[in-house]
Parts: sequence; C-alpha cells; structure tokens
Amino acid sequence: MYLASDLRKGLKIEIDGDPHVIVGFEFKKPGKGQSLYKCKLKNMINGSQFERTYRSGDKFEKADLEELDMEYLYADKDTWCFMNSTNYEQIFLTKEQMGDGTDLLKENTVCSVLLHNGNPIGVTLPNFVVLRVVTAEPWAKGDTATGDTKPATVETGFEIQVPPFVNEGQLVKIDTRTRAYVERVNE
Repeated sequence: MYLASDLRKGLKIEIDGDPHVIVGFEFKKPGKGQSLYKCKLKNMINGSQFERTYRSGDKFEKADLEELDMEYLYADKDTWCFMNSTNYEQIFLTKEQMGDGTDLLKENTVCSVLLHNGNPIGVTLPNFVVLRVVTAEPWAKGDTATGDTKPATVETGFEIQVPPFVNEGQLVKIDTRTRAYVERVNE
C-alpha cells in the first residue's frame, strides 16, 4: 500500500484494476486543512491520461507489475511472439502492446516484457541494437551539398540517417530510445 505522501513522478499504482503511472506531480499545502497531491496519471494499458487530486489520508494499491526478459522469436501478421528463456513459455503481443519498437526488432533479441497480473501490456527494447545496413547510397568524396549524413536502410526495413562513411553490409549500433545512429560496429 502507498500513502498519498509516497506519490511521486514515475510511481506505478493501481486504480480501478488498471496500472497507472504518475507522469506529473504537484504538492500543495493550503493554509488550513489537509495537504493536496495533484497528479497527472497515464493508464499503462490504453495510454489515456487524466488529472486527479488526492488528500493526505488517501491510500493506493501497488500495481501488480512484473518485468521478464524474453526473447523475440517471430512476427505473424499482427502479433509478435516472445519466449521466456527459463521455462520456454511463449506469449503473443499485439501492435498496440508493441508500440513503435517493431521496426528495430530482429529475431533473437532479448527484450523486457511488462506483465500486469500475468498478462503482457508492453515491451521495452534493449537500449541499443546492432543491425546490418542493407541499402546505403554511395558517397562521393567532397560531396558536402547534402550535409554530413545520408539515408540508409537496415535489415529490419527501418530507415536511418548515418555518416557518409557507412556502407552497405556494415553493422551499425542504433539507440532504440532516440532511434538514432550511434556508431559503426566492427565484425
């Protein structure tokens, strides 16, 4: 159980059976009466956001969340299959549960799957992934009219801006949080 005084940004609580994360928080102490805790909450299942004000005596249930490292196996139409490496149990996630990480995901990548009451609600990719460049425009020495980056497509179909020295067939490290090129990786 959490008390209202425990509320802070990033805390995960359960409201009406759904997990919510506090994305905004403001504490107010009026001259008389109880302290007020104004929270902006986001539903972790459907993404809806709302504001609510709580008093100092209010109590909250801790959200029943569990994070498991699971290996991505394959995609089948609108579902993505993940396997628990310890017990080989497989779960399937929908496009809504996957978010926008599908274009940086390749087979055998170990991801963190968030479960609420045993049901998957989201996936967090590793901070960095290494992918092979399949198409990249050749770069002519001295060609500075286009700037210091060029478009390249990696093996998952994702298009990214890379430095001019990156060529087809090379491996690049991509930050999944910013979706940007980090460095070239030697094989």
